[in-house]
Amino acid sequence: MFYTFIRAFVRVLVWVINGNAHYQNKTILPEGSYILVGPHRTWFDPIYYALAASPKKFSFMAKEELFKNPIIRFILVHANAFPVNRAHPGPSAIKTPVKLLKKGELSLIMFPSGTRHSAELKGGALVIARMSGVPLVPTVYQGPLTFKQLFTRKRITVRFGEPIYIDRKQKMDKAGMTAIDDKMQAAFKQLDAEIDPDFNYIPTPKK
Repeated sequence: MFYTFIRAFVRVLVWVINGNAHYQNKTILPEGSYILVGPHRTWFDPIYYALAASPKKFSFMAKEELFKNPIIRFILVHANAFPVNRAHPGPSAIKTPVKLLKKGELSLIMFPSGTRHSAELKGGALVIARMSGVPLVPTVYQGPLTFKQLFTRKRITVRFGEPIYIDRKQKMDKAGMTAIDDKMQAAFKQLDAEIDPDFNYIPTPKK
């Protein structure tokens, strides 16, 4: 109930602020649970991912520091977020999302690079997909990169790609993970080109 309310509230809010969002290839999304994966380009791209794939509900990973504030913790918990220690993730970073995905009620949004300022893919999404038996859905966001830029009403596009299924027998060794990483990277590149052949992501400077 809370998630549905927050999603509706945020949908109205971003429409008032920007009002120029376009969601492409939504019919390609699987019926059951899945993991939306994409390059992390701005702090609000997970919001647009979740709105784009509505009515599917999602869980999110959030850095554990955010849960120290009781108000923020309440919002995060009721929005299906769970804490992760970025420096030392631990087994729960894998077990918690796998458990949620196996229940079939929620999907998951993950950014394999783990940070907005890195293009290096990490293996967490691959392991979670393999253990839970759900596909990875490549997704890209193109549009404003700062909150201030949202008010320019510049076009926002979220585009979904063909699901990537990982065989449970797939070895998660370096070669196996590299092959899947390459497939995801190629999917991101293709989706970006399908939206805009001249697209070139320039990250905002770190503060």
